[in-house]
Amino acid sequence: MNPRPMQCLPSVDNADITVIQDIVTGDEIISDTYKLIEKDDAVYEVDCKKVTLGGENFDIGANPSAEEADEGLDDSSKQVIDVVHGFRLSFLGDEASGTRAFGTKKEYMGQLKSYMKKVVAKLKEGGADEEKIKAFQTGAQNYYTNHIAPNFKDFDFYTGESMDPDGMVVLLNYREDGITPYMTIWKGGLTEMKV
Repeated sequence: MNPRPMQCLPSVDNADITVIQDIVTGDEIISDTYKLIEKDDAVYEVDCKKVTLGGENFDIGANPSAEEADEGLDDSSKQVIDVVHGFRLSFLGDEASGTRAFGTKKEYMGQLKSYMKKVVAKLKEGGADEEKIKAFQTGAQNYYTNHIAPNFKDFDFYTGESMDPDGMVVLLNYREDGITPYMTIWKGGLTEMKV
């Protein structure tokens, strides 16, 4: 059975949540519980949040001394990006050193072109018309040229849980405020699954 290309996002109700998957790998990328902002008819941008995991402080009635008082994050807690953590996305590169998988635009473009060919094939299998495919390809090129290329050094790259090298590379950057992380997800490479 061919996955159904995503046509539009339904409104969230209490009965159904739509998990949005990579059309190539089936990896869960996001859900409709997040606000998806469509750009250039090619991508969705999703604002994320930093959350702290671990480091729970359970009050057992003792009075800690001044030396034991909490000061920010402790060794057992860490900050993560909610979408990255919740959908088990994997950083492409070496997080410890900050080295990214794609050091140059050329390296990233090689992966993106290969992925887009697979997306187009999946869209054709799913019955998408040539006009829709052409609109997606044009929008993707415009988004890359206007948003990714000029800010390439600011993006981090993530892949789905399977870490399939043929799958979608999700991009992470920060809004102009320098605080709000957001993900960029290729619209044409998505399919829906109701849960």
